[in-house]
Amino acid sequence: MRFYYLLKEKQLKNLVEKAEEMKESTPIALIKLLESKLDNVIWRLGYTDSKLHAKQLVSHGHFLVNGKRARTSFIFLEPGDIIEIRPQSKNKEPFKNLQKKLKIYTPPPWLKIDVNTLKGEFLRYPEPEELSLPFNVPLALQFYSK
Repeated sequence: MRFYYLLKEKQLKNLVEKAEEMKESTPIALIKLLESKLDNVIWRLGYTDSKLHAKQLVSHGHFLVNGKRARTSFIFLEPGDIIEIRPQSKNKEPFKNLQKKLKIYTPPPWLKIDVNTLKGEFLRYPEPEELSLPFNVPLALQFYSK
């Protein structure tokens, strides 16, 4: 789970604690947190081919969240948040052929992207059955709730 979401041990432990305090069940709350993390959303929107590349582009300040420059991937989006490439970054190498790529890409149903303006929107949190995760969330929670 740590590697899938590019987290350090302490970060994941803190997120588990935060998920335990939320209203819904802990596994669902944790998935909502992890899936709303900025680098994960950028990857799922199709801006990049990997989460690691998304994380790097965020740390270099290439994205705006609701009009404000984001420099850390540890931002958790909420429904209605708008993600876009900074105007100064649109001509940089990672984004040159992005419109062409996005025309043939379909983002997950909880995200929306406007191919012409390259603006993405976080519509809602994903349902657990919409995700095919390569790990067992309850088992991971059992490990971290010691």
